[in-house]
Amino acid sequence: MNIGEASKASGVTAKMIRYYESIDLIKAGKRTDSGYRIYGENDVHTLRFIKRARNLGFSLEHIKDLLSLWQDPQRASADVKAIARSHLEELEMRIRELTEMRDTLKHLEHACSGDQRPECPILHGLEAMGGKAACH
Repeated sequence: MNIGEASKASGVTAKMIRYYESIDLIKAGKRTDSGYRIYGENDVHTLRFIKRARNLGFSLEHIKDLLSLWQDPQRASADVKAIARSHLEELEMRIRELTEMRDTLKHLEHACSGDQRPECPILHGLEAMGGKAACH
């Protein structure tokens, strides 16, 4: 199948397929005599794997490691679990950071009357934060 068909079958855009090839995440598609890329079912299966991993927020580096393990029948599941655990820890940290940002912004938004006066607790809060979350 050509790149458009592989894109449709996998749900990965042709542009991303080319990008994944350029960074050696996937093998470059074979070429026809006229230079068109051609892909098989295994390629589509790999692209779907990548798409699912991306949807779960795995980095390209982690996906490269996961692909390598997925394709290795001698792999240890502990290695796969370690990657998943590491990613889960990163997600938990990001969730805590986002929750803190949300709570700070809620506090600032609640303190603002939103009227025609120039006094603005949101701007004062941002100024006082100096790159750190304001205390509630």
